[in-house]
Amino acid sequence: MLQKIIRTDNSRATIIIRLMVGTVFLSEGLQKFLFPALRGAGRMEKIGLPAADFLGGFVGTFEVLCGILVLLGFLTRLAGVPLVAIMLIAITTTKREILLNEGFWEMMHAGRTDWAMLLGSFFLIVKGGGLWSVDKMVSKNGG
Repeated sequence: MLQKIIRTDNSRATIIIRLMVGTVFLSEGLQKFLFPALRGAGRMEKIGLPAADFLGGFVGTFEVLCGILVLLGFLTRLAGVPLVAIMLIAITTTKREILLNEGFWEMMHAGRTDWAMLLGSFFLIVKGGGLWSVDKMVSKNGG
């Protein structure tokens, strides 16, 4: 089972997606703790999510941990799963009003980073960590 999770190919380009996704999630997760009123619990409360104090720390923790795993390319596929969930909830809760009030194109513009993180996370679930990853180093067959 672990071999299926860490299996990856020899793609060198995957590191670009890993750096993008991992850096953004790590940064956003840290900011939920550094600026809780703006990015953490305060933001969760503003968009109407329940248990905002809990969710701010919970989401921030997953973003930091999964961001680090993605940057290292360790358990990359597994780390991508909560990141997809985070982005689906983020898009649903923060872009719905824009879609309803300002239209599709404004929502797409406002959500460009969200869409990039969602699709980048999906990419990593499908591809794994690539050539320069811990997954590759510990994988027996490498893909």
